Amino acid sequence: MYVYRTSIAAMTPEETVDYNIKVAWHAISRMYNTQAAKHDITTSIGFVLLNIDQENGTPATKIAPLLGLETRSLTRILRSMEEKGLIYKQADTQDKRSVRIFLTEEGLRGKEISRQTVRHFNLKVRDKIPQSELTVFFKVVSQITGMIEGKTLYDDFKLKPLRSESSAV
Repeated sequence: MYVYRTSIAAMTPEETVDYNIKVAWHAISRMYNTQAAKHDITTSIGFVLLNIDQENGTPATKIAPLLGLETRSLTRILRSMEEKGLIYKQADTQDKRSVRIFLTEEGLRGKEISRQTVRHFNLKVRDKIPQSELTVFFKVVSQITGMIEGKTLYDDFKLKPLRSESSAV
C-alpha cells in the first residue's frame, strides 16, 4: 500500500503518476521484446502485425494512429517488416493513391505468436489481480488519457519563478 504525501512539491519520482506508468510500460516492453526476439521480431513489429486486417489488409495511413506512432517511425518498421517477408504492399483497389498492407504467411505466423504472447500476459495478470482492482485501474488510466488528449491539462499552468542563487538559503 502506498502512502502519498499531501505536498506535491515533496514528491519523489516513485510517487508520481508518470514515473509509475513509464516504469510499468518499460518492464512490459522489455518482457515483450524478450519473447519477440525468440521469433526474430520486435515488440513494435508485433503490435503492427496485430493491427493488420488478415482478410482485407489495412491502409498504411491507418496503422500509425492505431499505435500512437509517428509516420516516419512506422515507415521504418514497415520497411523492416517487408524485408523480413512479413508483409507486402498493394495499391488500394478503390483509391489508387492509397497503399494497403497485407500479411504474408510468415506475417500471419508472427501475428499469431504476438496474439498468444499478449493474451498470455493478460491472462497471467488477471489471475493475480482481482477484477475489481483492474476495473479501477482501467478507469483511472482512461481518465488520465482523457485529460491528456483533451489538451487542456496545461491551460491554467504558469511556471513559478525560480529562486535566485542569492535568495536560496
